[in-house]
Amino acid sequence: MDALLYLATLATLAAIYAALALGLNLHWGLTGLMNFGGAGFVAIGAYTAALLTAAPSATHVGGFALPWWLAWPAAALAGALLALPIGAVSLRLRADYLAIATIGIAEIVRLFARNEDWLTGGPLGVTAIPRPFEALGNPAGQFAFLGLVALVVAGLYALAEMTARSPFGRALRAVRDDEEAAKAVGKNPARLRLQAFVLGAACMGLGGAMLTAFFKFMGPDALEPVTVTFLVWVMLIAGGSGSNAGAVLGAVAVWAVWAATDWLAAQLPGELATRAAYVRLFLIGLALQVILLARPQGLLGERMAGR
Repeated sequence: MDALLYLATLATLAAIYAALALGLNLHWGLTGLMNFGGAGFVAIGAYTAALLTAAPSATHVGGFALPWWLAWPAAALAGALLALPIGAVSLRLRADYLAIATIGIAEIVRLFARNEDWLTGGPLGVTAIPRPFEALGNPAGQFAFLGLVALVVAGLYALAEMTARSPFGRALRAVRDDEEAAKAVGKNPARLRLQAFVLGAACMGLGGAMLTAFFKFMGPDALEPVTVTFLVWVMLIAGGSGSNAGAVLGAVAVWAVWAATDWLAAQLPGELATRAAYVRLFLIGLALQVILLARPQGLLGERMAGR
């Protein structure tokens, strides 16, 4: 039974990361937006869901004890609303400059969450966050939550595929591949980029809400850039940038490797276990370099047939 619960936990986190990878694929894979500030949109969605669903508390604003089915859409909306003004300004930048700008935005959000105790609980974070179906107990509650997350991700995947195959998706790829040609046929690259940026951020905000429910806690240290920005990029590149199926496959594959190395590190004695955590980051980075050199299109790559 313990093994089944462990596998359910791994599968739940892999599915949540698949949602984040789908959002990033809309930014980078379809539109060519180099967003290295995904942690900011995940954080705004996570804190929105945390404050709406948590029990009342005297240490921070919120604690409205609302149901998840109201809080999760609100988290997606919060991600979109944050992306709207940011995108209107920063999307004028290109490539490296856009990456630097989005990193800075993510850091601003993280530092705001850490220092504004009245709103976010500061370093202590938001506690007493309920998880859907936890009243069922284990293992039923854990598997029910996994089913809910999988259903949400399946819905996001279906919407992402519809978007990719739609005229809007084709216009995004046209802007990504040749902006001047897209302008020549009457497309507005700035508007298309902003729309894609907002939609991808909404997806990341929803992923943050699911992370909040999974952890039952949300604080600034729960959303490290390594795990919610760098790792998601590795997942997308490994699975295949531009492919929604690749984004999901990459999330599952990379999270399986990440979890396996974490388990192996835990088996080591004392100080070696601490050092192994840094070796794990090195190995993930090395794997990314190997993928970029040996198979730059990823495991699946972008399939253009039918689009």
